[in-house]
Amino acid sequence: MTYRLGEFHPFQAEGERFLYLVPAGAIFQVDEAVEKLLRCMEISTPHDKLISGLVDQGMSLEDAEGLVSEMFHANVIISETAAAERPQTPPAVFPLQTLVMNLTNQCNLSCQYCYEFGADKVATPEGKPKFMDLPTAKASVDFLLSQAEGRRNIHITFFGGETLMNFPLLKQVVSYATEKAAEKGCHIDFSLTTNATLLTPAIIEFLSENRIGVTVSMDGPKEMHDQLRVFSNGKGSYDIIAPKVRELIQNHKTRPITARVTLTAGVTDVVRIFKHLKQDLGFHEVGFAPVTTSPNQLYAINGTGMDSVLGQFHLLAKEYLEYALRGEAHGFSNVSDTLAELCQGVNKSHPCGAGLGLMGVGPSGDIAPCHRFVDSDQHALGHISTGIDLAKQSDFLSRGHIDSKYDCHTCWARPLCAGGCHHEAFVRYGDTGHPNLHYCDWIRDWTNTCLEIYGAIAAKNPEFLMQFAERKSA
Repeated sequence: MTYRLGEFHPFQAEGERFLYLVPAGAIFQVDEAVEKLLRCMEISTPHDKLISGLVDQGMSLEDAEGLVSEMFHANVIISETAAAERPQTPPAVFPLQTLVMNLTNQCNLSCQYCYEFGADKVATPEGKPKFMDLPTAKASVDFLLSQAEGRRNIHITFFGGETLMNFPLLKQVVSYATEKAAEKGCHIDFSLTTNATLLTPAIIEFLSENRIGVTVSMDGPKEMHDQLRVFSNGKGSYDIIAPKVRELIQNHKTRPITARVTLTAGVTDVVRIFKHLKQDLGFHEVGFAPVTTSPNQLYAINGTGMDSVLGQFHLLAKEYLEYALRGEAHGFSNVSDTLAELCQGVNKSHPCGAGLGLMGVGPSGDIAPCHRFVDSDQHALGHISTGIDLAKQSDFLSRGHIDSKYDCHTCWARPLCAGGCHHEAFVRYGDTGHPNLHYCDWIRDWTNTCLEIYGAIAAKNPEFLMQFAERKSA
């Protein structure tokens, strides 16, 4: 047999060398023996020549044969004629695990960058209910249970608009879904995203008693948060939500409370935002994402701004590593989410679970690939009364599959990225299956940073990584 090098991305951490094996989404630590093998490899290396090279470097014939066999099965080296490996296509019937229920498409804020109501919106809510009613909600729960065959654990995320504008329905759904899941012999849990303006002691008590996870949309200190997260009269919302957030964190003790930050032009001081939300307000974790928008919007972040964001991500990542090596939680969820995927050996066929294990349902009962496409006629995948339109689902998934994204085929970061968010792709390029090429260098840089963090933790405090075995990324 004649060998060539497999597809991998080399990186170093704490003086150790590692290989990120792309087709497998696995990480391999390079020892002295593997270093010898890599030195022997040329563009095309026959088996006998490789063995001879290893023996010449002091290795016994038996050890050389064993090493070559091991590296071949690990895909560090592959057959010269081997075809490129691709992620498996999901089965035709894929059990649903998460349903995002948009309880309302209404909101009491007028955030200028909102993907649902802003300049780049894809929703077409005209003529549709503004608030989900109880029959639709119950039918949505029944839909989830019917489509989750074989799942022992399922999940409902409540979304909006502003979720808490329909809080009475939320309470009814929690009761109904818990009862029905128990009848099916499966466990169900809940989470919600909110702007926090409508939180009350009674709502917080309910959320805590029912172990409902809460993510608060919040963009940092007052002067940053109030730039775009405003009421319809233009008044900022920070002074309203800050005391409510403190009360939420103080009194909701059954699930961690997290913050989700949307970065926009002028709101890119990542380190300061993180310190405020984590240390001043007390969020358990804080995650960041650049605004999803076409590049011509005033709040879009330009290239220089994204470079600044990445530089600050690196600063927080360095701090994260220092905490991890001491066995302490840091709270920068952008690192934690990526570490979880690395620990689990994720190798994505699609960017996320949209249209697969996750779907969204709007107030009208329309089914969408995810919450970002709810109320969009163009992207509807069916209705809870009639089920999933399998032809539309297949078309969405086929276009979103990594095999359809030729620009991604030579990228070493594709197991974690798979081309990026479907919604971002549609807003930028008019096609949910288009790779998000404007983020490629950014993603590769950030992925390499997280690989280095993984390697350093694996070398110095491997027990810390155990917590990520079952963590789900956002």
